Amino acid sequence: MATLEIRDLHVTVEVENGTKEILKGVDLTVKQGETHAIMGPNGSGKSTLAYSIAGHPKYTITQGTVTLDGENVLEMEVDERARAGMFLAMQYPVEVPGVSVSNFLRTSATAIRGEAPKLRTWVKEVKSAMEDLQMDPSFAERNVNEGFSGGEKKRHEILQMELLKPKIAILDETDSGLDVDALRQVSDGVNRVRDTGEVGVLLITHYTRILRYIKPDFVHVFSAGKIVESGGPELADQLEAEGYEKYAKHDGVDTKGGVSA
Repeated sequence: MATLEIRDLHVTVEVENGTKEILKGVDLTVKQGETHAIMGPNGSGKSTLAYSIAGHPKYTITQGTVTLDGENVLEMEVDERARAGMFLAMQYPVEVPGVSVSNFLRTSATAIRGEAPKLRTWVKEVKSAMEDLQMDPSFAERNVNEGFSGGEKKRHEILQMELLKPKIAILDETDSGLDVDALRQVSDGVNRVRDTGEVGVLLITHYTRILRYIKPDFVHVFSAGKIVESGGPELADQLEAEGYEKYAKHDGVDTKGGVSA
């Protein structure tokens, strides 16, 4: 069983006035087959956690460890982390002009699997996954995310996850900017992957509405750079009713957004 272990993780970022510590000692374990929801107010460090694990150069790890099946993730290059079984669905997926979705997906699958998938079976695999996500087949020939709507970009992220079959999937505010129909389609895709029991999901969100479709096993409240409370799905219900205000006791944490349906 694949296990992602985060221990005493401290992360800094360069700002105008110098260096700012964003993560201040995060401890978390995500196992294959589990779904963990990370919730918290704006500015609490949720996305920093996601990008630090993925290896974004903007963030500096100053203390702590991140391991996947006992292997030191922090010593790996970004592509090595992906090949080891980690996946990041970004809050703001970037456009890649000149690279078609079909070429991008097959190249990614080749890197992960160690060999190019057989074309005939690969085409069927992609077509089936796109149909499940209600994506028009013509999207396969468009450039990656170029001219895509917000919902189309997010469905493309989940399409990647379904095809690449990671051990641990980190979903950074996948629900942001989605209408009700797109949210349901994206959630259905996450649930299909999760229901295989082969993927551990770390779902980062500001709102509770996606948790109506994707039921977490564990909910963690993030505030001022660390996890301040953990519980089961009932904790999300509590947050929806009460908001984050009682957790935000430190300067720089925006709680005005609260928790929204």
